[in-house]
Amino acid sequence: MKGIVAFLLPLALGGCVVGAVASTAVDVVTLPVKVASAGVDAVTTSQSEADEKRGREIRKEEERRGKEARQAEERCRKGKPLPTDACPQAVRR
Repeated sequence: MKGIVAFLLPLALGGCVVGAVASTAVDVVTLPVKVASAGVDAVTTSQSEADEKRGREIRKEEERRGKEARQAEERCRKGKPLPTDACPQAVRR
């Protein structure tokens, strides 16, 4: 009985070794592809990323314009408008 187990054990383990070698070979072959695709992903912008960036730019611009409008309104209310402020004529002094 021990002889049969001793005979079959190397055969059974041989598949594990072959599987491990094949797995390692696949990893070695696919590694350059993974590295290259990661590099391409890092330097290119997807459409959704470009859309998000444009959306952020638009929101920042709207915030800036809103801040300027509030400041102009405040200057008009205090009676110290700039020449570029669109204040009603009754408020200007």
